Amino acid sequence: MNYKHLLPALGLAVVLAGAQPASALPRNLPAPGGVAVVPLDDWGDVPPKVSFGDRTPVAVARHQARWYALLGISLDAAPGPIHLNVVGRNSARTIDVTVGRKDYPTQRLTIRDKRKVEPNPDDELRILAEKEITDRIKTAYAERELDPDFILPAKGPLSSRFGLRRIFNGLPRNPHAGLDVAVGIGAPIRAPSSGVVVNTGDYFFNGNTVFVDHGRGLVSAYMHLSRIDVKEGQTVKRGDLLGAVGSTGRVTGPHLHWAVFLNGTAVDPELFLMGQ
Repeated sequence: MNYKHLLPALGLAVVLAGAQPASALPRNLPAPGGVAVVPLDDWGDVPPKVSFGDRTPVAVARHQARWYALLGISLDAAPGPIHLNVVGRNSARTIDVTVGRKDYPTQRLTIRDKRKVEPNPDDELRILAEKEITDRIKTAYAERELDPDFILPAKGPLSSRFGLRRIFNGLPRNPHAGLDVAVGIGAPIRAPSSGVVVNTGDYFFNGNTVFVDHGRGLVSAYMHLSRIDVKEGQTVKRGDLLGAVGSTGRVTGPHLHWAVFLNGTAVDPELFLMGQ
């Protein structure tokens, strides 16, 4: 695991810089695991600052001459309102986003490596250390232009969808916080949009993994790789090679697990595939 210089490159700044217009926005789904796409008033060329809760910053993207807030909603969010705080140069207001209900099906899987389901004490220490790393990556907020118009990072059929309630070897575990693409070992994995590689490493559950920061709290991850072809700090464009599909970590077979995080929470990656 490469832990070095993790996070000067990420920056936790909440200042919103000017942005180029996004060619597409994610699909609006104000429900657990979804994204609320919230149109904002006319704030001019300078984007407003948007936050919620304990001042958690919310991504803002420009589309067709208007600003939109992109709020990621946690899988465990309860139905009801979320209050967005919107601050511009000379004004401030609150916008309420109503979170609806969404139910996800259950998936039962058998894992041959029992340690990946019931880790031993040494594994638990490793998992905890890795969680501290990934939590900081997911909650980073970089002053970078954001283009949320994604392409699918690997060519293949979609298998396990986001949000599945998972049971491994008869034991309930965390929901499936990503989208699986069923492709064979060695298939190329490409960046869905521009960004900066902020971390690469070999994780206990995720195997060989690449994290890309797309700016303004939008982060993507590519897991179970057989090969990593990028380095931390590297800038990538849409379509650039990140690595190759593998079967490392906790898997039942080779595939790409693609995860997308928005303001620190996992959201459904399919919502970002509007341009396809």
